[in-house]
Amino acid sequence: MTIIILEQHKQQCFDQLAEKICQTPEHYLDFDSVSDVYKAKWLNDFPQGTTWAVSGLDDGAEEFCIIIQYKLKKLNIEIYHGYYKINMNV
Repeated sequence: MTIIILEQHKQQCFDQLAEKICQTPEHYLDFDSVSDVYKAKWLNDFPQGTTWAVSGLDDGAEEFCIIIQYKLKKLNIEIYHGYYKINMNV
């Protein structure tokens, strides 16, 4: 497998999981605290090289901002009192 094909495969894996999150956020985005986000097992399903960051107060707050990025694609997730705003940037 060449490096180009491997990178395309990783990008496809990122895109597929990001799309699943966009389509069914209730299956992925059930957090009580910022630390719960970092414990989410599905984060490990993203390809190697994916980065993520979370902002919000870790005191049971109901507002979070999650950014998950692989190469030039970014998944922005905002959670406000149980409502989701998800944006996939390319």
